[in-house]
Amino acid sequence: MTFLLVCAGCAEGVELVQETESGGVVTYPYKGDNGHLYSRLRDDAFQIIEKRCGKHYTIVREGEAKGSSRVSGVVEGMEEVITVRRWAIQFRCK
Repeated sequence: MTFLLVCAGCAEGVELVQETESGGVVTYPYKGDNGHLYSRLRDDAFQIIEKRCGKHYTIVREGEAKGSSRVSGVVEGMEEVITVRRWAIQFRCK
């Protein structure tokens, strides 16, 4: 399941990008195909969720969110583009 979320100007850390009365969405950057599961930032994302809901929440869905790309410089006449992939977790407090 692909979960697209517009996140303009996303920073490099964990962010609560959407907040509702009953939950929200947190995103965090990751690397690699399974990197979202092993990222140390995943724990930080769950800390934000628990701060908002306590221990009583449900994960509604999760998936890759819109990341960002930037040109970091030119190497041998070619632009070097850095792409940051982000993972999103939508949650609901119980």
